[in-house]
Amino acid sequence: MNRIDAWFHQQVLDRPPVRFYKHNAQYEAGEPLDRARWSSLEQRWVDVEYQIESFERSLDGQVFHAETFPVFWPNLGPNVYSAFYGGRLEFAEVTSWYEPVVSDLDDLSPLQRDFSRLPDNVYFQRLEALTRAALARGAGRYLVGYTDYHPSLDCVAAWRGVQSLCLDLAMAPEKLQPLLELSIREFQHIYGHFDAILKAGRQPSVTWLGIPSFGRLHIPSCDFASMISTRHFTEFSLPLLRREMAGMTENIYHVDGKGVAQHLDALLALPEIHAIQWVQGLGQDWPSCSGCRC
Repeated sequence: MNRIDAWFHQQVLDRPPVRFYKHNAQYEAGEPLDRARWSSLEQRWVDVEYQIESFERSLDGQVFHAETFPVFWPNLGPNVYSAFYGGRLEFAEVTSWYEPVVSDLDDLSPLQRDFSRLPDNVYFQRLEALTRAALARGAGRYLVGYTDYHPSLDCVAAWRGVQSLCLDLAMAPEKLQPLLELSIREFQHIYGHFDAILKAGRQPSVTWLGIPSFGRLHIPSCDFASMISTRHFTEFSLPLLRREMAGMTENIYHVDGKGVAQHLDALLALPEIHAIQWVQGLGQDWPSCSGCRC
């Protein structure tokens, strides 16, 4: 932890931190669904006991070299933040999808806009249950982190649909402001809610990237940025990004392939970003792995 903390501060103790993590280019197939235990994949995803037991089994026989840590982070897929506000997640073996719910920019009624009711959301509650159960079971054996948050423009893309959002940016950008504001307005409260639970459990701040922080770590990203110009990125993504990073001790920006990397100049100009996490991408970049944790 001290080596990593020094790295965050652009210093080196005895050596730079080193991390080893295997992640296949193709998602591994999940185990067959036990119909006697679950009637659907969703039931397996939200089964708190199963998810923690499955993670603990995955640790058997593993050796964690150098600054590589066992980390359980509650996971319901990359669009769970969007689902806090309404709509449903569709679960597959190893990920989940979100069906857009905003078909008309003048009608945001499908979305919950009262923050006081967000903790009543089923996905919010399930993540909290996973977090508390892992803290109770994992003390001294593994770290417990927080989920993969995608607020801001990625969240709007989920609510609206990628194709519709691209058209909105070209044809009616002024009508997007209410959605953009809603996508970021409560992020700090949501992050703080789960951060407080982890801090009470004496945990560092850590998530899917597996790099822990003594403070408040965030992994900002905008995968949707691969489909927009640098002008649109600067106008619509960067203001939200700055609000995401406010109050964080460390920020490691997730660059999802070279489509997002076209915005690197704008990102590198932000002093709040301490590091870049690069994912190579697929297609002509094969065989570099699609989930590289560089």
